[in-house]
Amino acid sequence: MAKKVFVAAIEKNSGKTTTSISLMHLASKKYRNVGFIKPFGGHTVQFRGKVIDKDVALMAQVFDLRWDLEMMSPVVLTPGITRQIVDGELPPEHLQERILKAYQTLERQCDFIVIEGSGHPGVGSIMEISNARIAHMLQAPVLLVTGGGLGDVVDRLAMIEAYFEKERVDLRAILANKLIPQKRERTLDYLRRALGRRSFQVLGGFDYQPVLANPTLRRISTVLDLPVHGDQRELQRIIYRVLVAAASTQRFMELLKEPSLIVVTSSRNELLVTLAHLYQMPKYHPLIVGLVISGSMPINEITQQILDKSEIPYIRAEKSISADLYQRINSDISKIVAEDREKLDLIFSLAESTLDFDALDSTFSV
Repeated sequence: MAKKVFVAAIEKNSGKTTTSISLMHLASKKYRNVGFIKPFGGHTVQFRGKVIDKDVALMAQVFDLRWDLEMMSPVVLTPGITRQIVDGELPPEHLQERILKAYQTLERQCDFIVIEGSGHPGVGSIMEISNARIAHMLQAPVLLVTGGGLGDVVDRLAMIEAYFEKERVDLRAILANKLIPQKRERTLDYLRRALGRRSFQVLGGFDYQPVLANPTLRRISTVLDLPVHGDQRELQRIIYRVLVAAASTQRFMELLKEPSLIVVTSSRNELLVTLAHLYQMPKYHPLIVGLVISGSMPINEITQQILDKSEIPYIRAEKSISADLYQRINSDISKIVAEDREKLDLIFSLAESTLDFDALDSTFSV
C-alpha cells in the first residue's frame, strides 16, 4: 500500500500548491513511483486532449507524470453541477465513487502519493465531497498548511478541528508557512506551546518569499488577455515591482531600482524611447522586465520603430488607462505554471534546505 499525505490548507493562497510541489520533489528523490491526485478542482485547463484541474496539468508537466490524467483529476467542477446535486439529478455518491476508484487505481501503481485538496477544508461540502470528507474516505492523514501568524492560526484551527472531528479526519501535522524570517523560531515556539495539547505536530514551512507571489511577464499577458511583443525569451522573468510612469523621465529613473513592469501611456514618447535604449544597456536591462503601454492615442511612428528595434517586451493595452491596468495587475495573485522555471527551481531549493522530508515521511507513515 502506498504511503500518502493529504495536503489541505487553512484558507486559499496559503501555499498549498507550493507545498505539494515540494513534497513531490522530495518524495521523488526517495521513492521510485510518486503519484499525484487532486480529487476535485474548480479551475480547469485543456491538457493532452483532456479537461482537467490546472494543478494536475502543472504536476504532470513539472514531474513528467504519465499516469492517466483523468485518474489524477477524477472530478472537475462544471457549470451547473452544484444545482444538479441539489436537484437530485447527480447523486453525490457518484462523485465519491469516481474519486475512490481513481485513487485506488493510482495507489496500486505508486509508492508515495500526494493528494492535494481544493481551497479550505470545507470546500465541496455542497457536493458532499469536501476536503475533509475525501481525506476520511481515502483514509489519508492530513498536512494542514497555515499562515505564519499566531492568534489567527490558532483561532482558525479551532473551527477546522471541530469540522475535522465531525468528519473523522486524521490531522497529523500543521505546516506553518510564509514565516517572517526574523521571527521564524519565535513564531514556531509560540505555536507549539499554544497547540501543545493537540495530537498533531507543528512543522515549519517556508519563510515568506515575495518572489513566489510575484507574477511573470507571461502571467501579466494572461491576466490582461493581451499578447507580449518584443523578445519572447523574457516571458518567464519575474516582476518584483509595478511602476506607473507618471513622474518626469528623470524622476522615474530614480525609482527604477528592482526588476519592474512599467505602465506608461502611449503619449510619453520621451520616456518610451529612453526605456527602449536603457533596455539594451547591461546596467538597466535587469531592471526593466517590460512595458504595458496604455491609452488610445497611437504610438508615434518613430517611437514605435525604436521600440521594435530594441526588442523590449511590451503589451499594448489601447482600451485601458494606466490606473485601471495598475489595479488589475496588483490585484492578481500569481499562480505557478510549468513555464516558471525560476520559481520552480527556487521551490526545489527551498524544499531541500527547509523541509525535513524523512521526518515528515515518518510522521505520515504511522
